[in-house]
Amino acid sequence: MAIRLVALLALLLAAPAQAAEVAGVKLADAEGALVLNGAGLRKRAFFQVYVIGLYVPEKKTAAAELIDAGGPKRVAIHMLRDVDAGQFTDALMDGMKDNHGEAEMKALEPRAKQLAAIMAEMKEAKKGMRITLDWQPAAGTRVTVEGKPAGAAIPGEDFYRALLRIWLGERPVQEDLKGALLGGKP
Repeated sequence: MAIRLVALLALLLAAPAQAAEVAGVKLADAEGALVLNGAGLRKRAFFQVYVIGLYVPEKKTAAAELIDAGGPKRVAIHMLRDVDAGQFTDALMDGMKDNHGEAEMKALEPRAKQLAAIMAEMKEAKKGMRITLDWQPAAGTRVTVEGKPAGAAIPGEDFYRALLRIWLGERPVQEDLKGALLGGKP
């Protein structure tokens, strides 16, 4: 009996973690020390724009807890269609504006411009492209495109929290997407 139990335990531990799948995009249940909190589909009108996964040190179901939690975080965006970098950046900025007052946006503006410059360098977010927005406490917000660092780190945890509010704020870009990122059904 003990041998069977040990063999079963070894088999379970050797099995790879099941990945989440949204709109045909597979997302790992973990990336490094971060676990997938939730994943969903960003739609605009009837277009599927991107799949997004939120990775955090520990799963949470409350938006405010996720936004305010310390430690590293990752937003992984998988593009489902080609989007001009300017349009992509404008959409991010609109999401930030919808969740922040004028004074807050003024304080975020220099860093928002830094993000816009990073996005402008890539010219277009192409179908199949993977863009990550990582919060690294010692470095700031790091943008990677297809696994390669893009631009310099953007300072300030307040800026990363502003980015998270695009999807998790009081006025999220898409309500069902917010629910999916909080661990609900995609």
